[in-house]
Amino acid sequence: MTPLTLGSAAPDLEIQSTGGKTVRLTDYAGRNIVLYFYPKDNTPGCTQEGGDFRDLSERFAALDTVVFGVSRDSVKMHEGFKSKQAFPFELLSDPDERLCGLFDVIGMKNMYGKQVRGIERSTFLFDRRGMLVREWRKVKVKDHAREVLLAVEGLN
Repeated sequence: MTPLTLGSAAPDLEIQSTGGKTVRLTDYAGRNIVLYFYPKDNTPGCTQEGGDFRDLSERFAALDTVVFGVSRDSVKMHEGFKSKQAFPFELLSDPDERLCGLFDVIGMKNMYGKQVRGIERSTFLFDRRGMLVREWRKVKVKDHAREVLLAVEGLN
């Protein structure tokens, strides 16, 4: 599959989600969508990033914006992570990397001095028309959720 670029329409893929749901981004036409990819549930950076999106969730909701977190972890693992951290948004499970591939977020990374293949922390913003309007790659967690919120505010 060809990776998405700015101006691309939201992909029409079914992805398993927490809450026993199957999510299609195209089902959210008319709303802004924030899709943030993170490496692994229950790790410090991923917990902080999710917590930052959680803490701003009411502001995103007020802007008619739905937030989804995505990693390769299983739905079962996501359920525990979501519950423990009280995330008000769904986490999408992408073990076969279909969504990760479309957004070109899989790459080689250094972890404890070893090269490993994993998700590069990235975030994507779709507008109400379902078009990709912003992307953030190689994200640093600090202040990232707030930066995304500012971008959403700029759309409305």
